Amino acid sequence: MTTSSALTRTTLAVALIATPAAFAGPLQQQVPAPADLVFRNGAIYTGNTRAPRAEAVAVKGSKIVYVGNASGANRLVGPSTRVVDLRDAVLYPGFTDAHMHLSGVGAREMTLNLEGANTLADFLARVKERVDQARPGQWVTGRGWIETFWKPPVFPTRQDLDKIAPNNPVYLTRADGHASIANSAALKLANITRTTPAPDGGAINKDINGEPTGMLIDRAQRLVSQLVPPATEEERDQEIIKGVERELRLGWTQIQDAHGSWAEVERIRRLYRDGKLKIRIYKAISGPSADATRLIDQGPVIGEFDGRLTVRAIKVVMDGALGSRGAALLQPYTDDPKNSGLITTDTIALKSMLVNALRRGIQVETHAIGDRGNRLTLDFYEAAMKAVPVAERRIAAPRWRDEHSQVVTATDIPRFQELGVIASMQPSHAISDLYFAPSRLGMGRLAGAYAWQSFLSLDIPIAAGSDAPVERGEPMIEFYAAVARKDLQGRSGQGWHPEQKMSRAEALKAFTYWPAFAAFEEDQRGTIEVGKLADFTILDRDIMRVPEAEILLTKTIMTVVNGEVVYSPI
Repeated sequence: MTTSSALTRTTLAVALIATPAAFAGPLQQQVPAPADLVFRNGAIYTGNTRAPRAEAVAVKGSKIVYVGNASGANRLVGPSTRVVDLRDAVLYPGFTDAHMHLSGVGAREMTLNLEGANTLADFLARVKERVDQARPGQWVTGRGWIETFWKPPVFPTRQDLDKIAPNNPVYLTRADGHASIANSAALKLANITRTTPAPDGGAINKDINGEPTGMLIDRAQRLVSQLVPPATEEERDQEIIKGVERELRLGWTQIQDAHGSWAEVERIRRLYRDGKLKIRIYKAISGPSADATRLIDQGPVIGEFDGRLTVRAIKVVMDGALGSRGAALLQPYTDDPKNSGLITTDTIALKSMLVNALRRGIQVETHAIGDRGNRLTLDFYEAAMKAVPVAERRIAAPRWRDEHSQVVTATDIPRFQELGVIASMQPSHAISDLYFAPSRLGMGRLAGAYAWQSFLSLDIPIAAGSDAPVERGEPMIEFYAAVARKDLQGRSGQGWHPEQKMSRAEALKAFTYWPAFAAFEEDQRGTIEVGKLADFTILDRDIMRVPEAEILLTKTIMTVVNGEVVYSPI
């Protein structure tokens, strides 16, 4: 059996191997019960520091029953055992995306995907193609554009869109999700004029004449987005299904889905019951909100659907994004001296929510990009922890998370360790944002930006993810970004701080063990050890050894969740 050459340079043979006749009769009692699945004859990285490499792994049901040499695994092969001959492929603990947005990934697959539009002309051409397919008056929506590589790197305007879409309302979200551009037709439907006040936590960008440019920042997006016709129930199902299928193809075995509602949870439950989802989902509920209060009141949902679905976290958004100048900074933006960013959450409601969540054992994860956003997050966490003594907490160490931890002052980094806060960071942000971060922040503040080694040197856990669909969401891009800290063409630049890059062992841990720890699952998954769940990512090359550039060429050969092969191209 051979693997398609378009997908991989290796061959991965799968066969059913019969037990030798010598094991019949009396000796059969001395042979352990046959395994369901055995992997052998390849490189295996366990992530277990006591035994970091192995020759073979055996699985029974959903659990790992053997890790060791090939001869030991061979004794577990029975008549119905599926044996995977790894050959040149390499097996790792199952990769986890510790921060992504599942419905957003699915919606990107189903709507106008503007990712990779590297010029304004390309951006407009893609939009025009979709507009030409639409009926007059029909909304045209999409996501994924970013002006970083445009010349000049400036936001598009409503006038740009009006030229190609005079008769259709157009609403297109920037890759980071914190800003959108709308054309005049959409602004008119939303009654947005030069006198329209921006909502708290949002901004309506204006030109030099005081007229709206069409750019809506953070909470101001709602003024237009609420008018976009909602997806049908079938379309919402497909967003989840297509998003999960994509993640499994890429080798992710668990996704930690930031944001959400109980309506989404019920949809995901139904799709699990229907057998349409195989990946693990660690789901967060958006807060402060009535849905977040419900989670606090009823307690966490842990390990539904054979351990695949857990809901035990509340997601808060403290500030905006750096690219759209919404990230909250302690000092003004270097390239926008009148602007210090936005605080986007209800801080009064947040205080009481944090106290109640801490008492009830609910994890909190807070989006924080700017140094002010990060400081406020730590301040609020610290105040809640002081208000609720350990004896009054359902979980003594709550493992609260700082999502992104993107720009942090040197004095605030040690507070993560003191408070037991996990840094949930996305390596690809460094290799995309560092094209514009120097102009936003100035060189001085870059010392605390994407500062992975500054956290790791203090033994602060980094749970690594992708933030898809803000970024592409591919594990090999994220791994490469962590260990190379260069762009996808191998380039670096002033202010990129290469000393902050991770070692390959640190990066592997950041995508396997630390996400499991961040989900309170380190005893169940994150490393390859006997008794743990059989979640594996199998790749066509050894990303712990190959040249940096070759990491980006690596393909997924197989994805295994709960001992089940859920993706294989052969």
